[in-house]
Amino acid sequence: MSNGGLLIVISAPSGTGKSTVLKQLKEKYNSVRFSVSATTRKPREGEIEGKSYFFKTEEEFKRLIDDNQLIEWVEYCNNLYGTPRDYVESSLKEGYDIILEVEVEGAANIKKQYPDCVSIFILPPSFGELEARIVGRGTEGRDVIEKRLEKAKKEVTYFYDYDYVVINDDINLSAEKIIKIIEAEKLTVKRNKDILLKLGLVNKE
Repeated sequence: MSNGGLLIVISAPSGTGKSTVLKQLKEKYNSVRFSVSATTRKPREGEIEGKSYFFKTEEEFKRLIDDNQLIEWVEYCNNLYGTPRDYVESSLKEGYDIILEVEVEGAANIKKQYPDCVSIFILPPSFGELEARIVGRGTEGRDVIEKRLEKAKKEVTYFYDYDYVVINDDINLSAEKIIKIIEAEKLTVKRNKDILLKLGLVNKE
């Protein structure tokens, strides 16, 4: 991927504010593309087909799996989520940086296929704040909320598997930190070997 775009994988427990941070990131940093996931989850108010998600029936989603059209897929709180392969790979080849918003299980699968990707884990400032955010949505019953909280407590332990961690105690600052991570990654030696080779500073492997 050093000759193409940068693949950025971002995960966070439910209620961390990941979607809000990424929305702010889109407004501040328009040089990246955001992959749109497929899901069997029902649309929430304001979500748009093809922009928020590709909303699929369970039968349609399983067909995507059988046809190897997903880079990864996971089951999360009784719903299926997956990353379409064609959009991601074609964008990377064209030199675009792609942000994937995925669950921790999906991130692990992506890192196996694309070991050169950059992974970022977003954490809440506290579990109390996380619970308040989930309850404040008002879109789910208490049983679903409890499942999400239980899942979140397990998910936070995965941050050790990521390259970077961002604590979301301020939406603007969190978005800016992610931008700085992306910009810093573009300056690493491993991502600039072609230029260094032309300068005679590294040997061709």
